[in-house]
Amino acid sequence: MCGRFNIIDSPEIQWLCQTLGISLFPDSFKGDIAPGGSIAIAHDVAGERKVSAATWWLFLDSETLKPNYKYASFNSRSDKLDLKRSLAYHPYRESRCLIPASAFVEGLGDKKTYHKIELENSAITFGGVYKEHFRRETGELVYSASIITLPPLLPQWEHIHPDSMPLIIDFENAALMAKWLDPKFTAVEEFAELLQPRVQKPMKITRIDKPSKWNPIEASFMIVA
Repeated sequence: MCGRFNIIDSPEIQWLCQTLGISLFPDSFKGDIAPGGSIAIAHDVAGERKVSAATWWLFLDSETLKPNYKYASFNSRSDKLDLKRSLAYHPYRESRCLIPASAFVEGLGDKKTYHKIELENSAITFGGVYKEHFRRETGELVYSASIITLPPLLPQWEHIHPDSMPLIIDFENAALMAKWLDPKFTAVEEFAELLQPRVQKPMKITRIDKPSKWNPIEASFMIVA
């Protein structure tokens, strides 16, 4: 799972935006984002790539349009994307998105071991799905989104998070980006290889004290392909 992430204005994020042809809003940059918070998503709107604010929780209460905490939908498991009853089934085929980030936090599950994960010399684009909602009172369009997670088959991940790891997509792969963001592209079986966990770029791992504080407490180490 991905339980927290941040997005910092940096040369790496600027390169991501330039490569994807998008612009982030000033309030997109945040030092700590927790599930249920506001995030930036890049998606296709009428054939153009746009950035929109979204709630990091796919399933919203139909009345309040706030996260429905009965269901933990800030992440969407890859092994459920093909189950027709799953919340992410239709979004995976109709409304995929990218979620830019600088780093993210993973916990071991013991409530005391946490790591910050960064890509070496690169920003991060999580693969995600989103939904549209309309606020009845105003007709305002509201978005909600979740990050797709993969099974933790990498041995290097065993002591970081034993249950899953987020889907990270190479934003410099233009052909892949075009398919991923195209709502008309429904041949999702072509994404099967993408959903296999692997290290695409070297990862810098740093143990931190608390997920919300991001304070390093040990020297960093690298995970490479």
